[in-house]
Amino acid sequence: MTASEKVDQLIAGITDWRGEVFAAIRRIILAADPGIVEEWKWMGSPVWSRDGLIAVANAHKGKVKLTFAYGAKLPDPDKLFNAGLEGNARRAIDFIEGDKVNATALTTLVRSAVAYNQCRKKISKEGRKTAKKN
Repeated sequence: MTASEKVDQLIAGITDWRGEVFAAIRRIILAADPGIVEEWKWMGSPVWSRDGLIAVANAHKGKVKLTFAYGAKLPDPDKLFNAGLEGNARRAIDFIEGDKVNATALTTLVRSAVAYNQCRKKISKEGRKTAKKN
């Protein structure tokens, strides 16, 4: 079974409001950038990557949590992050029943995460080139 099929199965098994929110989040993330890859990691968590980890999502009792790997480094003008704010790297969005998913703001955040990953990758490559010259 592919990662996407596993995510399909996970969402289908969440029969309350969390399944709908999870599906909406997934659609928005995948539509934000055609290079995003959907993976299945850490004993059953959907993960989205492009040039590095973007985010992981999990359905918990009473909420759907979307955690951005480098969320602390990302601009959040729409104030989507509402959990994990004390960390140095990760930031999360906890969706609770009745919350609306702001597709425009989430798309912007995902694209910022991709840009951050690409910048980190470029800096890493340049560092390796410099090290080889020395």
